[in-house]
Amino acid sequence: MVKVTAKGPHENFRKLLRRFKKACDNAGVMREIKRKAHFEKPSDEKRRERRRRKREAQKQLREEEQSRTA
Repeated sequence: MVKVTAKGPHENFRKLLRRFKKACDNAGVMREIKRKAHFEKPSDEKRRERRRRKREAQKQLREEEQSRTA
């Protein structure tokens, strides 16, 4: 759960709300809510996870390749 406390007694509510939204984005709260909005079959969930891992591995290879050439 994301918690944000006021830094001082006079902190603007809009600033506090902005910090809360940023903390939610960093924690992935909205992404999780959207993902769980509808039922996903276990096979589809595994397929999505495999694709995500593959993308991350390819990205890491590209970054290593760039660091070697630089």
